[in-house]
Amino acid sequence: MYRSPPGGQGRERAMTETRIYVGLNDAVDRSQHFGTEKYKSILKTVCRSYHVPFSVTLTEGGYFHDDGEYTEENTLVITLIDVPEQTIGAIAGDLCAFFRQESVLVTGGEVRAYFVRETLE
Repeated sequence: MYRSPPGGQGRERAMTETRIYVGLNDAVDRSQHFGTEKYKSILKTVCRSYHVPFSVTLTEGGYFHDDGEYTEENTLVITLIDVPEQTIGAIAGDLCAFFRQESVLVTGGEVRAYFVRETLE
């Protein structure tokens, strides 16, 4: 059973959730050059360098390149909570350049959020 911790912790509030979608295929030859774990390591280093909390998940997806060619690839999705827009733009730009992408997709919106703290007694 959930119990709201004392001192107001656990109260719901609005936060901004941002996701950055980074494909792993190279923009030029459209193939994945390295193992997924290497890309995740680079991504984690970038996020740590900006001192932001993050989550990362691996997904598969398909999209159309600027020239209209369809491709499918592994994609890393970075979730950031309450990170300033300027920082999000810098992280997205770094990842786009480091992973040699045509572009990366950034989505965002307001979410209701709260922390749950529970222990076994």
